[in-house]
Amino acid sequence: MDHSGHGMTMDLPPFTLGRGLEWSADPFFLVACVAGLALYGWGVVRLRRRGDAWSVGRTVSFVVGVLTVMLVMCTGLNDYGMVMFSVHMVQHMVISMLSPIFLLLGAPVTLALRALPVAGKGRRKGPRELLLALLHSRYMRIITHPAFTIPLFIASLYALYFTPLFDFLMGSKTGHIAMMVHFLAVGIVFFWPIIGVDPGPHRPGYLMRMLELFAGMPFHAFFGIALMMASEPMVETFKNPPASLGIDALSDQNAAGGIAWAFSEVPSVLVLIALLFQWYSSEQRQARRSDRAADRDGDKELEAYNAYLASLHAREG
Repeated sequence: MDHSGHGMTMDLPPFTLGRGLEWSADPFFLVACVAGLALYGWGVVRLRRRGDAWSVGRTVSFVVGVLTVMLVMCTGLNDYGMVMFSVHMVQHMVISMLSPIFLLLGAPVTLALRALPVAGKGRRKGPRELLLALLHSRYMRIITHPAFTIPLFIASLYALYFTPLFDFLMGSKTGHIAMMVHFLAVGIVFFWPIIGVDPGPHRPGYLMRMLELFAGMPFHAFFGIALMMASEPMVETFKNPPASLGIDALSDQNAAGGIAWAFSEVPSVLVLIALLFQWYSSEQRQARRSDRAADRDGDKELEAYNAYLASLHAREG
């Protein structure tokens, strides 16, 4: 297979962590990541200039999410991922199951809705109005519904790796980029209803969110086990690794399966921690609202009682 479109040769030296982390940027993802950071930074600065607060934690989370994308797409990991199943699986797991979590916790949609100007009367719809229309569209309700996101999340593994589609996409730079964008998008729509703090069409209760999480995660583990138990290479792209790498295709596939199996635990733990924190914060806000409501009711009762006493005093007078 020709990988020249990716700016690499077949004579890669044996993989080491140092070589994997060397700078080797994919232009598409580099531009997209820089643009994402710039737009997010613009939104934060715009809010601060008008005196509005924005959580530092959200900013840090979004930046970490973008950096994880750059880690797997703008370093040597992207080069080695073209010829090593194990490295490719690291890319897949990070960009589909780690990056989306941090990006969603950064609340980029909420930031955009607060930072974008509101279209004046008589003016055409601006970016903010178009974004709101998209959030409330039937299309968004469909692609963020668990009946769609969970099967899509599962199909992105089995229907891709175990069919000729994977080899077709890996055969060109455009196909590879499209596949990685797909992984990122699938991760975002899967985790958005579960952990996202941005407004969305589906906001189930916290217990239901946990059930949705656990409905998808085991399939990643099963996928990893299937790769580890296979007695021969299952993906054509990785059947004949370059001799310069000094690796065995089946051993590398077993390693890829182990990565897929083990990595499914990482987002589960992160999401559960975030969900429990969100649940606790929600309960605290509800308690404060209840306390304020009780205080208002108490004030009204006190005023009514004082008025009653005043009326009695007036009668006695």
